[in-house]
Amino acid sequence: MRFLAGKPLPRRTFLQSMGATVALPYLDAMIPVGRNASRFGPSDKTRLVAIEMVHGAAGSNELGAKLNFWSPAATGRKFDLSPTALNSLEPWRDYLTIISNTDVREAEPTTAKEIGGDHFRSSAVYLTQCHPRQTEGSDVRVGTSLDQMYAQRFGQETPIPSMQLCIEPVDQAGGCAYGYACVYTDSISWASPTDPLPVIRDPRVAFEKLFGVGGSSDERAARRRTRRSILDFVSSEMSSLKAMLGADDKLRMDRYLEDIREVERRIQRIEARNASGEERALPGAPAGVPDSYTEHVQLMFDIQALAFAADITRVFSFKMGRDGSSRVYPESGSERPFHPASHHGGSERGVKEFQLINKYHVSLLPYFLEKLKNIQDGESNMLEKTLIMYGSPMADGNLHNHRRCPLILLGHANGKIEGNTHIKAADGTPMANALLAAMHSMGFDDMKTFGDSTGVLSLRNAESTTAPGNS
Repeated sequence: MRFLAGKPLPRRTFLQSMGATVALPYLDAMIPVGRNASRFGPSDKTRLVAIEMVHGAAGSNELGAKLNFWSPAATGRKFDLSPTALNSLEPWRDYLTIISNTDVREAEPTTAKEIGGDHFRSSAVYLTQCHPRQTEGSDVRVGTSLDQMYAQRFGQETPIPSMQLCIEPVDQAGGCAYGYACVYTDSISWASPTDPLPVIRDPRVAFEKLFGVGGSSDERAARRRTRRSILDFVSSEMSSLKAMLGADDKLRMDRYLEDIREVERRIQRIEARNASGEERALPGAPAGVPDSYTEHVQLMFDIQALAFAADITRVFSFKMGRDGSSRVYPESGSERPFHPASHHGGSERGVKEFQLINKYHVSLLPYFLEKLKNIQDGESNMLEKTLIMYGSPMADGNLHNHRRCPLILLGHANGKIEGNTHIKAADGTPMANALLAAMHSMGFDDMKTFGDSTGVLSLRNAESTTAPGNS
């Protein structure tokens, strides 16, 4: 790497050595002296994170809806989150858009032989809003997912167009149940109607993909045993660069590099713990996968934040659950396994217990929001420039129905989404209408339809008197 005094640092600058590649965050040194800073500033392309949580929500059950366990009673701005599973987002309500009462009908059975297969069909519908072909063979077909549409149009400028992450184990080979290939329940990202994309569960694998730790698998394993940081391999270039930077850039670099080092340390601690011979809660999981669900999710959020900070990729899909999972979440206050808890029988006690799990899952989001808000990107922060979708293609997991599915948006998408609003759609509105509106906010103004959309659901608050992003 060369850095000449008086010359701007290219936005695509990398520190490289011994197979390690460290992209840089946006720095003032990348702006040409005397030129219009906005012309040379950081990317204004919206960052997209599409998160799926399976099994719907307690608030989509008839009783749960009456108790406002998912969406609040009031629409507009003056809504009360306290009874909902979203109450942990109260400090973030300015970034929160709740979209309630939309349906994912493409996840419903259309023939008699499809009945009962909702858990093995739904995930493929979430970001495609298309009905999957029932097959256990390789002739799978559903639709192109919105994250991949975005990556194909706006993600080609980055080193990695998109990444797909997950928390639970997947098995993308062969058939699962009810005549469906496992890939339908394992994948939410589809590069084309016939091309599902594989997901990464191991934080070590995701980290090394971002930072280009090359060499053979044996060489990578040997490097891990030395417990050396990837930053050790680029330390010489790093020192040369920092000597040429101003005070603000040095501080920004130091924070970014420390974030990288801290994520590495955590991965190393997890691997050491899991290789110690102690009994694991997840005995079949890779060494880099934490037994703690909270720790795993947070580590994956950290990796996404690092990628956005350095503009390595602008698109993530993140599958936080898997249909049929019987995982227990002790932190939620419930000891019931996830899938059985979703089959609560409609009883008040069962619905309230499933609500505890829903609240726990949502409570992990503020960690990510804080990370993004603390990333300075030009004159703004990364949360302002990001759109996070969090939802489920299933509504009431007890009945396996897909009417009134949970969906929220977080972030301002570069000023295109206001936040601090609850939008309740008219009965029978497809979720695709809301997702089409989200696509418009990300630059797809020319897109007329998406999935089974019947129109565009306005994401603008009817009470608003200010421009989006200025509320």
